[in-house]
Amino acid sequence: MSTKQLPNPQDLDAIILDFGGVLFDIDYFAPHRAFQDLGMDNFQEIYSQASQTDLFDRLETGNISNEDFIDALHQYVPEGVTKEQVLHAWNVILLDIPKARIDLVHQLKDKYRMFLLSNTNAIHVAEFEQIIDRRMGLDYFRAGFEKVHYSNELGKKKPYPETYLHVCALHGLDPKRTLFVDDSVQHVEGALKAGLYSYHLELPEEEFTEVFSYLV
Repeated sequence: MSTKQLPNPQDLDAIILDFGGVLFDIDYFAPHRAFQDLGMDNFQEIYSQASQTDLFDRLETGNISNEDFIDALHQYVPEGVTKEQVLHAWNVILLDIPKARIDLVHQLKDKYRMFLLSNTNAIHVAEFEQIIDRRMGLDYFRAGFEKVHYSNELGKKKPYPETYLHVCALHGLDPKRTLFVDDSVQHVEGALKAGLYSYHLELPEEEFTEVFSYLV
């Protein structure tokens, strides 16, 4: 199966969407630049779109507190850098969310069961939900989905096949009639292994609203 597989509408009951990149604009390289400005030259060695150390995995599965995470990250930066500066550098990855993407989610909801599955953490959730609320209202955003799953609350994360199967089992979804969309190819490959239709949205060349408007 291909990571660029678009199903026929009649073969589909449900859609599971990634958040960062697909719906919410992010800059994967912004934290690297921000931490470099703080004097840390190796941030990309411990965190990137493709891989990360155990510290970030624990944050994304809710197994470390926000405070302990910032304390741990603070140890990587030179003396004199404050924890507030570290927090800001961690959050600069988050940019904005075009309302048109969530408008399309609402249109899709009329035909399919809609879900969100995001590898994220409580620090980023607090920040991006404020941005969403300012842009369109958090209630409008959440109303587009039957359920929003953040990995730090779910206790499971992508790209492990069991994560997708767990979400399907929670909601009685047939993986073979479920589409998963993500901008990280390793997450798409994990969903393919779980038996879902899976599409790798290649940014910035592809735009969610353009690729998936055919399903409305």
